[in-house]
Amino acid sequence: MGRQLAWTAVVVKTPVMPHTVREKTKLLNRTRRLRGQIEALERALSEEDDCSKILHQIVAARGAINGLLTQVIEGVIREHLLDETSHTLEAKQHDAEELISALKTYIK
Repeated sequence: MGRQLAWTAVVVKTPVMPHTVREKTKLLNRTRRLRGQIEALERALSEEDDCSKILHQIVAARGAINGLLTQVIEGVIREHLLDETSHTLEAKQHDAEELISALKTYIK
């Protein structure tokens, strides 16, 4: 007789970041502004606009993404690393490693 294997589904739920829930409107507004800036850049390129206008659009989009990144990083530090009551030491170490990894990727 053959051996039957039982498969069990494992559901991994990503923890909700309280600061992103609390700051959801601000983060979404930043994201929408970024989308608008990228769309303006796309139009400028499609319409073969002046190079200086295109450069300004790129700089504006970069500033928007940096602002979004800064806001999320600040939330991670305040809510995950500095809060003494909400996370275990192991969770804080994990969150710190995730933040370090993201920053290393961004800085490259």
